[in-house]
Amino acid sequence: MQYRRILLKLSGEALMGAGSHGIDPDVMMRIASEIHAVSAAGVQTGIVIGGGNILRGAGLAANGMDRVTGDHMGMLATVINALALQDALEKAGSACRVMSALQISQACESYSRRRAVSHLGKGRVVVFAAGTGNPFFTTDSAASLRAIEIGADLMLKATKVDGVYSADPVTNADATLFDRLTFDEALERKLGIMDATAMVLCSENNMPVRVFNIFEVGHLGRVVAGENVGTLVAQEIPG
Repeated sequence: MQYRRILLKLSGEALMGAGSHGIDPDVMMRIASEIHAVSAAGVQTGIVIGGGNILRGAGLAANGMDRVTGDHMGMLATVINALALQDALEKAGSACRVMSALQISQACESYSRRRAVSHLGKGRVVVFAAGTGNPFFTTDSAASLRAIEIGADLMLKATKVDGVYSADPVTNADATLFDRLTFDEALERKLGIMDATAMVLCSENNMPVRVFNIFEVGHLGRVVAGENVGTLVAQEIPG
């Protein structure tokens, strides 16, 4: 494996499968099996998971709810997903810890960078829940922050498409797939890879991001093995 430590960003929607909400157990177990295979190969694996399959705080705010309240509800949705993923990972054979940015000590550990790094060093998969613990920050920003804090070699952004395109490939047949991009190029083109805060965090801390399709079986393992899967976004692109 090319990387010693990675941070995988999973959206809540990745857990829905063909459904419109909730968690598809078959999809959950497939993803967990792939994560277990990577972890068992010796790659220290951290995961930040979203909650969009359950609810989105920004969506609630758009319909009149207080934004801070809505965002806290969204953070709790990510805790639900994290606990479900922990269960699937343990069934797949991985030791796993959920660490929450909100204090929910009866369900999971509170986040501590030192404890997280210790867990990773012992071969445990660590699932980071509740975003950053602050309203107005996305789980993409949380993933960028956690990747930097734990000293990951690479942040992986799992999506439902093959990488970063020039336009939406679902609605535009002429959209082209980028092999590599700099953070500046991605921001200038407004490609929507992550929110600007997350992009700037990664750029300023030289944290490369690889965007790939989590629904393609085996892609996670191929990315971690160093294969050119999806799109690499980095501060500088080697020639």
